[in-house]
Amino acid sequence: MRVLLIGANGYLGRFVAERLLADPAVQLTALGRGDDADVRFDLASGSPGALTRFLDAVHPGVVINCAGATRGGARELTRHNTVAVATVCEALRRSGCGARLVQIGCGAEYGPSQPGSSTAEDAVPRPGGPYGVSKLAATELVLGSGLDAVVLRVFSPAGPGTPAGSPLGRLAEAMRRAMQSGDGELKLGGLGAQRDFIDVRDVARAVHAASLSAAQGVINIGSGRAVRLRDAAAVLARVAGYAGALHELDGPPGSLRAAIGHPRTDSDHATPVAYPYPDGCGSWQQADVRTARDRLGWRPRINLEESLGDIWMEAACRI
Repeated sequence: MRVLLIGANGYLGRFVAERLLADPAVQLTALGRGDDADVRFDLASGSPGALTRFLDAVHPGVVINCAGATRGGARELTRHNTVAVATVCEALRRSGCGARLVQIGCGAEYGPSQPGSSTAEDAVPRPGGPYGVSKLAATELVLGSGLDAVVLRVFSPAGPGTPAGSPLGRLAEAMRRAMQSGDGELKLGGLGAQRDFIDVRDVARAVHAASLSAAQGVINIGSGRAVRLRDAAAVLARVAGYAGALHELDGPPGSLRAAIGHPRTDSDHATPVAYPYPDGCGSWQQADVRTARDRLGWRPRINLEESLGDIWMEAACRI
């Protein structure tokens, strides 16, 4: 099976590529903006016609799109997350390859949900920010394309390679700085939110399973369990061997303050910054993952403690 992987050098794409390369039945071609891609192509600016010609030449059986942007203004997010997917869909419609499309969506498409609830695929999406809006628009394009396609809505990925700007990345960096400077206490903010963390290697397994299946529509990929960030911080401290005290600076949901990743000062031990749930998901998110189990035969295997251990190992290398 020939697979075209778009975004192979991104956070999720690297692990998807690794998973696919371990399958002897897969012939992998990577398409992206970097010099190390097999084929250089920018989805945000490239034409559907140019991509169609490449698809006809390579003739993949599956196209996996892991490309996109998580940060930036509404215009940039729309260009990289929505216009790019429109290009992929149009190129696949024009091409004679008949490839199946596996699109990587995100839990932010749903927006805030009721605390204590599990969000299933039939929930009405109400994204709370431009990132979720741009990803939801991409999902709608895929679902309305008439292609053989599935959208995997990935909740909060964690594990090796976690971006330093993510909540867990900031936690690890704050702890690294505290241990390096010998601080006996660490003041953290923004820890009241609860998120469904899923290891990137489990995400890669789900993408692999989706590429081999006949499943269509939207499928949630998460652990099925919401974890409070303050609990994740406690686990990270145990994994890291940090014996200092953890103090929380959380305020009301509309004005959360975060000192994660900022050095202590003599006045308040931290430099807080605004943290109004930047993913637009409110205080709670938890995925209903029964569809992934039933239609993909997939279940998460890696627990959060192992994911946090890998995040800490990368942070510790900077000490």
